[in-house]
Amino acid sequence: MAATKRVSFLGAGSWGTALAIMLGKMGHQVILWSKVESEIAMLREHREHKERLPGVKLPDTVEVTENLSYACKDVDLVVFAVASPFVRGTAKEARPFIREGQKIVNVAKGIEEATLSTLRDILVEEIPQADISVLSGPSHAEEVALAMPTTVVVGSVDKETAVFIQEIFMNERFRVYVSPDIIGIELGGSVKNVIALAAGICDGLGYGDNTKAALITRGIAEISRLGSAMGANMETISGLSGIGDLIVTCTSKHSRNHNAGYLIGKGYTVEEALKEVKQVVEGVYSAKAVKKLADKYYVSMPIVEQICKILFEDQSPDEAIRILLNRDRRKEYPDLGWG
Repeated sequence: MAATKRVSFLGAGSWGTALAIMLGKMGHQVILWSKVESEIAMLREHREHKERLPGVKLPDTVEVTENLSYACKDVDLVVFAVASPFVRGTAKEARPFIREGQKIVNVAKGIEEATLSTLRDILVEEIPQADISVLSGPSHAEEVALAMPTTVVVGSVDKETAVFIQEIFMNERFRVYVSPDIIGIELGGSVKNVIALAAGICDGLGYGDNTKAALITRGIAEISRLGSAMGANMETISGLSGIGDLIVTCTSKHSRNHNAGYLIGKGYTVEEALKEVKQVVEGVYSAKAVKKLADKYYVSMPIVEQICKILFEDQSPDEAIRILLNRDRRKEYPDLGWG
């Protein structure tokens, strides 16, 4: 294991808290920051996130704080773990406290609708003095907090930085790969949330395994088309942050995107489903942005298109399925011929 480091987590939701617990148990000195007063009070009093990770205690190596300046200064690594809608705002607040060359890794997933920026793009814009990487993969917080075997990938412009982050996070239960393909990692992690909403809707409608398998497979095709147009490596799309994350998010009881979709399939309105899930459903925030990217790069993404219509245009889930199944006949892969 790497030498002990001082690591700060900005964001004390389920994912930030789970990773903070893991690094704390590895012996790192961890700072866990939140601007939510009730969350700070709960973590200090109970030494656990009773709402998101009940029963999993913070080790003594994890310090809880609401002081952003303190959380950002004199640390080896800053981990951005706030939900995607709050990344830009948190970055603006943190910027004055971030030193030149500070290593930052973002572990949230999403695309900003107004700008079509990935979360790393936002951090580069708002904290230009920092060295910013991403960490993604099939990794539910509930399982990482319980030390269930998990594998992720770190993407960075600089190999040395990627290896630095790999060494901090990697342990016998949490395997970390490295990659230079940042855009591929971020697209896989963002678009899969939209496809997971569709998978949940299918389950809510009462459809079976055939339907979900088809949806996941065609979802991979949509992610691949957009990734190719935006310069992602297809090996990344077929890897942990692409297919791996898509599978786990479309099938797991822990997936807030699948769970929200399930409720919509059962007849809940979007607002009712989000209220019931009680967490940020990233796919809802990313759906319009992904559709805009598809339009910008002239990429066909019919599943994403139908999800946007369900979420924002009152399209019924049944009608969306009918439209998808009755599209024009075509080859599965247009570039394949019969010789």
